[in-house]
Amino acid sequence: MKHLVFLLIVICAPLAALADPARYRLDQANSQVEFTYKISGQDSSGTMPIAQADLVLDFDQAARSSALVVLNPKGVKTGLVLATQALKSAEVLHTERHPQIRFESRKIWATAGGATMIGDVTIRGVTQPLTLAAKIYRPQGSAAGDHSRLSVVLTGQVDRRAFGADGYGDLVGPLVDLRITARLTRVTG
Repeated sequence: MKHLVFLLIVICAPLAALADPARYRLDQANSQVEFTYKISGQDSSGTMPIAQADLVLDFDQAARSSALVVLNPKGVKTGLVLATQALKSAEVLHTERHPQIRFESRKIWATAGGATMIGDVTIRGVTQPLTLAAKIYRPQGSAAGDHSRLSVVLTGQVDRRAFGADGYGDLVGPLVDLRITARLTRVTG
């Protein structure tokens, strides 16, 4: 009997290490999408609020992690009123007809210092693949292994023409660099 108990402990111990992935709640007030683009050859930038996020992180097996992020393009802001209005227009994001931008991960794997995430992004009703590089940070002063509060920074790039957001092509470049900062709190219970 002692051998059976010992054998069960040896077999089950590694399974305990494969704890369920943890679900995280988004701190919307401190999370946002920043983007940069070229207008008349000059760098310009803006922000867009994150409307919703459903994030599951597994620090033992990154492949069991997932992300669903919904952005609110009606809340887009740039440093120029005319550029903000142009982004919301039917020629670019067409926010009246398409009030959401949605990203859903399909595959995630760990990399040195972070992870890579491949998924699908839907802009203006058009869905295209998108690869994002992810870095995860704990708050300064938190204990090693404390995953209760995290910051996730995702970076990537989209070609707006692939989504039909090609208005003002004579002034605005086609590539948009993304930097998504999500502040997260682990959901308990």
